[in-house]
Amino acid sequence: MSKASIITRDVEKIAQPTGNIYQSVAIVSKRARQLSTKVREELSSKLAEFASTVDNLEEVFENREQIEISKFYERMPKPTAVATEEFLNGEIRYRVPEEEQEETLD
Repeated sequence: MSKASIITRDVEKIAQPTGNIYQSVAIVSKRARQLSTKVREELSSKLAEFASTVDNLEEVFENREQIEISKFYERMPKPTAVATEEFLNGEIRYRVPEEEQEETLD
């Protein structure tokens, strides 16, 4: 049986590394976008091998290898799930820009 696609997460555990849930979610979100882009590019390059200039309907339905590649990528874990796991395991490096402090003149 496959792993559940929906997992209840402890908000406090996600917020713990940064001390701020919003900052943690922003970090996970950015990592998920990186993963998604990488997978999308990888899939596009593999499917580009099957691109043909002829639009033969029979040829489209008969290409089992292309279908198997697509199914493989559909079964992969979602980028948000992978990014969340990486964040909770301390595998993501991030930095917080220094907050500029306004100096007040007396």
